[in-house]
Amino acid sequence: MSPPRLTGALRSFSSVSKKEDFSEQLYDLKAKRLKRQELFAREGLTWHRIVHFCTEHQDKSQQQAASQELKSLLLAAKQIVGSELGQTVVESAAVFLFETFHNKDHVGTEETRAIKHMFGPFPSSAAEASCTSVGRLVALLGDSRVEDFIQSQRSSHNLDRSAAFGRNIAFSHDGYTLDPLEGLPFSSIQEESASLDFINFFNNQKSGKKGINEEAMSSTGSALTPGDGSILRTEVDNYLCGGNMMSSNPEELCTSLFEMLASHRSNDELQNELFELLGPEGLDMISTLLQRRAAIVDSLLRIQPDRTVYPSGKARGSHPTYGCQVTIQSEQEKQMLKMYRREEKKERRRFKGGDEGDSTDALLTFDPREMRAQREQALLTARYEPVLSRDRVYERIRYPNVYDNLAEATTTAAFVGGARMLLPEGIRRENCKMYEEVEIPPNEPMPVGFEEKPVYISELDEIGQLVFKGMKRLNRIQSIVFETAYNTNENLLICAPTGAGKTNIAMLTVLHEIRQHLQPSGVIKKDEFKIVYVAPMKALAAEMTNYFGKRLEPLGITVKELTGDMQLTKGEILRTQMLVTTPEKWDVVTRKSVGDVALSQIVRLLILDEVHLLHEDRGPVLESLVARTIRQVESTQSMIRILGLSATLPNYLDVATFLHVNPYIGLFFFDGRFRPVPLGQTFVGIKTNNKIQQIHDMEEVCYDKVLEQVKAGHQVMVFVHARNATVRTAMGLIEMAKNRGEICFFQPDQGSDYGQCEKQIQRSRNKQMKEMFPEGFGIHHAGMLRSDRSLMESMFSRGHLKVLVCTATLAWGVNLPAHAVIIKGTQIYDAKRGAVVDLGILDVMQIFGRAGRPQFDKYGEGTIITTHDKLSHYLTLLTQQNFIESRFLDSLADNLNAEIALGTVTNVEEAVKWLSYTYLYVRMRANPLAYGINHKASQMDPALELYRKDLVVESGRKLDKARMIRFDERTGYFASTDLGRTASHFYIKYNTIETFNEHFNSQRTEADILSIVSKAEEFEQLKVREEEMEELEQMLCTYCQLPAAGGVENGYGKVNILLQTYIGRGEVDSFSLISDLSYVAQNAARIVRALFEIALRKRWPAMTHRLLTLCKVIDKRLWGSAHPLRQFPNLSPVVLNRLEEKKLTVDKLKEMRKDDIGHMLHHVNIGLTVKQCVHQIPSISMEATIQPITRTVLRVRLIVTPDFRWNDQVHGSVGEPWWLWVEDPINDHIYHSEFFLLQKKQVVSGEPQHIVFTIPIFEPLPSQYYIRAVSDRWLGAEAVCIINFQDLILPERHPPHTELLDLQPLPVTALGNREYESLYKFTHFNPIQTQIFHTLYHTDTNVLLGAPTGSGKTIAAEMAMFRVFNKYPSSKVVYIAPLKALVRERIEDWKVRIEEKLGKNVVELTGDVTPDMRAIAKADLIVTTPEKWDGVSRSWQNRSYVQKVAILIIDEIHLLGEDRGPVLEVIVSRTNFISSHTSKSVRVVGLSTALANARDLADWLGIGQVGLFNFRPSVRPVPLEVHIHGFPGQHYCPRMASMNKPTFQAIRSHSPAKPVLIFVSSRRQTRLTALDLIAYLATEDNPKQWLHQDEREIEDIIGTVRDSNLKLTLAFGIGMHHAGLHERDRKTVEELFVNCKIQVLIATSTLAWGVNFPAHLVVVKGTEYYDGKSRRYVDYPITDVLQMMGRAGRPQFDDQGKAVILVHDIKKDFYKKFLYEPFPVESSLLSVLSDHLNAEIAAGTISSKQDAMDYITWTYFFRRLMMNPSYYSLEDISHESINKYLSNLVERSLRDLECSYCIEIKEDDQSIEPLTYGRIASYYYLKHQTIRTFKERLRAELPIHELLSVCLQQSLLMGLHYHAQLPCSDYTTDTKTVLDNAIRICQAMLDVAANEGWLVTAISICNLVQMIVQGRWLHDSSLLTVPHVEQRHLGLFRNRGNRKGQGGLNEPIEGLPELIAACNGKESVFCAMVAQQLHSSQTAQVRLQK
Repeated sequence: MSPPRLTGALRSFSSVSKKEDFSEQLYDLKAKRLKRQELFAREGLTWHRIVHFCTEHQDKSQQQAASQELKSLLLAAKQIVGSELGQTVVESAAVFLFETFHNKDHVGTEETRAIKHMFGPFPSSAAEASCTSVGRLVALLGDSRVEDFIQSQRSSHNLDRSAAFGRNIAFSHDGYTLDPLEGLPFSSIQEESASLDFINFFNNQKSGKKGINEEAMSSTGSALTPGDGSILRTEVDNYLCGGNMMSSNPEELCTSLFEMLASHRSNDELQNELFELLGPEGLDMISTLLQRRAAIVDSLLRIQPDRTVYPSGKARGSHPTYGCQVTIQSEQEKQMLKMYRREEKKERRRFKGGDEGDSTDALLTFDPREMRAQREQALLTARYEPVLSRDRVYERIRYPNVYDNLAEATTTAAFVGGARMLLPEGIRRENCKMYEEVEIPPNEPMPVGFEEKPVYISELDEIGQLVFKGMKRLNRIQSIVFETAYNTNENLLICAPTGAGKTNIAMLTVLHEIRQHLQPSGVIKKDEFKIVYVAPMKALAAEMTNYFGKRLEPLGITVKELTGDMQLTKGEILRTQMLVTTPEKWDVVTRKSVGDVALSQIVRLLILDEVHLLHEDRGPVLESLVARTIRQVESTQSMIRILGLSATLPNYLDVATFLHVNPYIGLFFFDGRFRPVPLGQTFVGIKTNNKIQQIHDMEEVCYDKVLEQVKAGHQVMVFVHARNATVRTAMGLIEMAKNRGEICFFQPDQGSDYGQCEKQIQRSRNKQMKEMFPEGFGIHHAGMLRSDRSLMESMFSRGHLKVLVCTATLAWGVNLPAHAVIIKGTQIYDAKRGAVVDLGILDVMQIFGRAGRPQFDKYGEGTIITTHDKLSHYLTLLTQQNFIESRFLDSLADNLNAEIALGTVTNVEEAVKWLSYTYLYVRMRANPLAYGINHKASQMDPALELYRKDLVVESGRKLDKARMIRFDERTGYFASTDLGRTASHFYIKYNTIETFNEHFNSQRTEADILSIVSKAEEFEQLKVREEEMEELEQMLCTYCQLPAAGGVENGYGKVNILLQTYIGRGEVDSFSLISDLSYVAQNAARIVRALFEIALRKRWPAMTHRLLTLCKVIDKRLWGSAHPLRQFPNLSPVVLNRLEEKKLTVDKLKEMRKDDIGHMLHHVNIGLTVKQCVHQIPSISMEATIQPITRTVLRVRLIVTPDFRWNDQVHGSVGEPWWLWVEDPINDHIYHSEFFLLQKKQVVSGEPQHIVFTIPIFEPLPSQYYIRAVSDRWLGAEAVCIINFQDLILPERHPPHTELLDLQPLPVTALGNREYESLYKFTHFNPIQTQIFHTLYHTDTNVLLGAPTGSGKTIAAEMAMFRVFNKYPSSKVVYIAPLKALVRERIEDWKVRIEEKLGKNVVELTGDVTPDMRAIAKADLIVTTPEKWDGVSRSWQNRSYVQKVAILIIDEIHLLGEDRGPVLEVIVSRTNFISSHTSKSVRVVGLSTALANARDLADWLGIGQVGLFNFRPSVRPVPLEVHIHGFPGQHYCPRMASMNKPTFQAIRSHSPAKPVLIFVSSRRQTRLTALDLIAYLATEDNPKQWLHQDEREIEDIIGTVRDSNLKLTLAFGIGMHHAGLHERDRKTVEELFVNCKIQVLIATSTLAWGVNFPAHLVVVKGTEYYDGKSRRYVDYPITDVLQMMGRAGRPQFDDQGKAVILVHDIKKDFYKKFLYEPFPVESSLLSVLSDHLNAEIAAGTISSKQDAMDYITWTYFFRRLMMNPSYYSLEDISHESINKYLSNLVERSLRDLECSYCIEIKEDDQSIEPLTYGRIASYYYLKHQTIRTFKERLRAELPIHELLSVCLQQSLLMGLHYHAQLPCSDYTTDTKTVLDNAIRICQAMLDVAANEGWLVTAISICNLVQMIVQGRWLHDSSLLTVPHVEQRHLGLFRNRGNRKGQGGLNEPIEGLPELIAACNGKESVFCAMVAQQLHSSQTAQVRLQK
């Protein structure tokens, strides 16, 4: 093997080369021992060889005997070393035993010592057994054979060792001599301490040996003579060759001996110790060593004073240097060294007589002496740097707020517990046989700096003084941080010792945040911000909640705890300004996407306590939180301040980088000198390995330490780690004190109040406590009663107890300091890991934080007593030497899944970016080796892009395999699945999901489910321990109702038993089982919930029901079979048991009277309570009606009526949650499921809830489906409703579509009219227009054209118009469009094309525009809305122009099925009716999208075969590609928010540069969507990529825009379009979009109808809208969705359109079906039939009931009634049924009208007479109910304010209308709508009042109309009607009296007449009056006329 290039010391202590294995603790003694044993095993004799040797060449019987003996030898070895270290250790132990005993016949002292030395204490029986086994084996095989075998193995083993230390050094004189270089001044600097590390020294020697042998060795010092250092090695080798101490290797022994020789002990002391170590065989050696002690030590200590390692092999051999040798190399030097080595090799070859030539030149340029001089100089400068730490050295940058004396102080290297570490100066070490002790003295406090000034509370502002009331000033740390924390927005990281007052620093940042939301008036705007404080433990969270809650109370700020124990409702969260939570809880909250939009989006300050937990198990949670927060800050550009609080940690710079803290401003580091009370720390490591001995030694050391403190007059707290250990320890200490006669030191002083205290103690029921008190001892743990704990606390603080033995809960929960604290033992049981683990650093710091009482002590003392192997671990932890590394890799898959489910990571690239926000990334770059990245990789890829990508792809594959995401490796896209989302929301780990995938299916029973849950990874660490078996068996028999798979022997069986015990409310004794039980209970509930969601998503009804019940069983801790009343805690067990015995079910109890119940239960008074409880169990009744829409889809309307009594104590104050699903029992499938909340107010008022959904049906029809509703919280609360299909009549099958014929496209010239042709820009009609051309243009038949949106139906309408213009020029064309917006669009287009170019009169007739009669009479083309035309044509007999209509073109006739459908139906029915009465037929042309039941429509319109064209949805001019995505989530707003990222991605993938239309349901949504899209753009390279216009131009345009949100979005190329915008803003947006200047337009759904600007991509974001009437979200009509999709694809530009529909996942199937299949149109006339009948009665068309029947037969409703009877609840279609049905319908409608005073039915019960009110209703187009209200509520002499209450809903908005400024732009349009209707309603009221002859009321109504028209109150000044004059300007007119000489008139102006008189027609006078406050452009609009 060639010599390594780097010294062993370098290898050990630097990061230059790769370390072996980073997963282990670097300085773990146990690990080193194991390594040594492995090495030992590998080199010489191995177990394998022994087995082979013993069994070869033997016959069978001998073989068996031998293997038997070998087995027993192994068993003995196992007893000696224990089994927990694994088989290999046991085998090597057996080898050792074999070697030890092969030539011995009994176990002598020598053997015992050897075994003890190797393994520690051992059972002697095992040694005996092994000796006998080896003896038998040797007897079997023969002595000599065995001896030979062992010797042969040994010789091979010792080859290595034979070359003694320091021998064979050949001198050769042909090297160059180096100058001594004495000029350098290093020799004057004395080395503080020479560290003694023999192994590294030996390695150096070995590595240098080869070079030394071949070369000269000369140097400044004298060479080593064989008489000095090598003696030690020679002696050691001789000793070991003698077969002594087989376990040791020479290096180790040399090190141990050398340390002894170099110590300060006398030779006599040493002699004894050496004898103990080496035994009698080492006597000669001992004498030699002691005689030459000085020479050996001197020769080995004679080293260069500086820590240098020379680069050349020669120098390296010159002095054996001990200790840590460090080279600090720059990159340049590394390269130089390489060159140097190459040169040396060449040189060597040349000297050997190789090639003489070419290397000479190279030598000239490279001078080793110069190199060495440079090197030494460099080392000198480096010597004042701190000793190189293990990982890397920071270039020391001075940060202003870092007070880190460790980085600057000199430290000494020392070996503690076999691990090398750097310790502060001034430490005291003691090493005795029993323990090793290291004492670190308390620090001197930091001297006060020159500029440090304490901050006094009185100097703060008012808020600060209120909160810090009772404090005089801030402490030093707080004062230093004050300026940054209180007055800036910087992120902060504050590292300070425990107890240094970090909480108040958090308070300073909280106050800074509050002050930013403080109005000048002193009001805090509480709804603008949230503050989140993340504390690592629930106990701490509770404490912080109290602290902040009390302090912030004066400001009215609410602080609440949000943890696993403390759930908050949504309302509570909204009302809270500060939340204190745990990392996991906050992670879950922010994982649920923008679920709590309000929550995660308005967090303004995130405080992370104890950030140094990053390297513990929970670190990854903190990392994902911070990464998520910082990404949110960057993407939304919102300001979230992060404050990290932590204990002192060495790599604070890394943590600062991770938290995005600016190290020069926000990084504060305070070391131990800043503790309020300095802390001395003592570490004691107990050396023995024998557990029993260990416990004993610990007790003893603990006692000594306690006694020492008590003698000094201090109080002590002893911390132990289990409740029962408190009593044991206290009793043990008392026992020892009594035995040693020292109990008097402990006994309390008999003070004045002692007697009283003793009485208090004696009253307690805790017997141990009473016993201990007189001895001065106390105990304290969480298992004690609260009162006892308080008693102990007060006794200790009063000084009656000298020693308090407690568990760590005391350190966390109660602030009770003591002078000294002692931690006895560091092993603690952790239920989460199911094992004993080391006490966490956090706990140790917290406990040590309790040492030292701030007012009384100068310093505090903390002692930790641990085992020797853990000593170094705690020392490094507490002297902050172990760097905090990241644990994120362990949970990368889970966190990646959470981000994908959240939608923040959607592809590999984003995931790689996301990783760069984690602490893992910071540390991977700093310390790549620790994360398995080799040196080369980290140099090639310094940003670790590739490595991060590998990590992500690997995790992606794992998740994809588990079906948690879909990962497309080709494109790198991630898509979340239901399973992944469930896992993320319920915090389920990846491995658990794998388990579910494997075992979970729809057939599992409850027992199987529990078994699956117990196998979850969350419980993996729970192991079964011997001592628990018995108790588990007992629990299995007593409490388990279901079989527990796995039984007590297996971990998962144990989990199962514990879970069932928890449900059965069983008692548990063993301490570890109690903590396991609570752990299982907490997690199982969550896992079962997750399984429930999974089953629901997989649509397994029985399983879903089973799991939901199981969730409740775990929550309530009751088996499903238990009586439901057991859920009420106020009923006693006796009563409940009787109820169960008597089998009194809830239903029976409901029917019984309370007295009967009382008698049955033998307890008279309880009857009432039981009765109340029974009625409080939530129950509901359900009623379902079904309507078939097609033969495969059924609409279900469900009415849910609550039937229980609400009680806030029982049900809370919000509502009861229920799950509802429709199941098919035969196919075991759920067709629909949803979650609904029964609101409290619904239950109290008994108001039913309406739920509407669609489900599929299949032929042949199933017999029935069940609708099942199950309470989410209550056992035994469910309801079932059966849907029966027996009487269901399915609608008729639909006739086929019209095929599109393959015709030659028709040229425009076919119109045969030049003028018409010139209207079109194209030359040929499209295929659909070609096919219908002849029918429309050359015939008069009625036509129904069904074709997809965008296929040119408007041109078809124009063809039909042209026919009228050609053939019947005097007739009129009426074009009816369903929306005003569509009318407007047509008018704008036709005013130009038809009016200007063709000279025809075009008139608009809508609610906004009502032209006069003359204009209508002259018009050729009337464009109108259905309602308006209905109103006009109602009195057709009196209006001649109605009779002149030749053609009625109805656009979008498929809207018949929607709310406004009845009007269309009436118009057409009336038109047909008019045609039949006037013998002049009116042609009807219906245009619609593709229809399913076109034939019915055609029949109704009177169309035969010729006029019906119903094309397929697919024959679009531009083909359409549709994508439907489902989104989960019960709540509308969060669901919408979760659609924003997918919308952004759809744009990026489908239409990166072409126009995009996004449809949303409300104006608010347009705004939210736009802002989110901008946030996503902000993270892109080019955020303005959607703006296709010069920035300057767009800025000019933005300047003209009124809406502030629109100003912002337009700058990014996003437009918004909704009815709330100002007309001009809308126009601007439309123009920009049509001209492709902006790429994205977000619009409300009305735009789909109103404006025809198509886009390449259409995104329909959500298909529900909020319906104010029913106060819930309802679905868009399917026609609207089709209309929106129809906007995709621009005929001139695109060869294909794209539509992306984002829907609620439960509706996905419904849309899948109907977006591709046409939707049948049903009639909705039924609900408004009475109003339309009233209109016809008023018009005189209907005068009897028979007329009404005939009228109905004209309607479309009648057609559909025959085709789909079940939809209209008609049982069958026989003649009588229909007759009966229609008669009832007419009767009912007419009776309604009669009640509303609209008609009168005559005595004959047949003829009908219209009344005045009916005529008023018909004329003003009002509902008959409105007229009834007027009739009943209007009366004579009604004042205005009461009038307004008659039209109550409108009054609010009208009031606002008078005061112009509206709170929200959304109200503007609502006001407009109200005003549109208000005038009409008021006129109707006026007619009613006039009809009754009420003068006062009539005048009031007239006044009201005037008020509405003018927009002011009656008493307001009439001046307000002048444009731009507002209330505040009136003073300008009133104050005229004070000014002279203006127009001669000086009296004030109060009203309009006076103003007109004053101005006298001169505008200049008016302008002069108002010039101060009104702009000239505003005054220009005022025209003054006399």
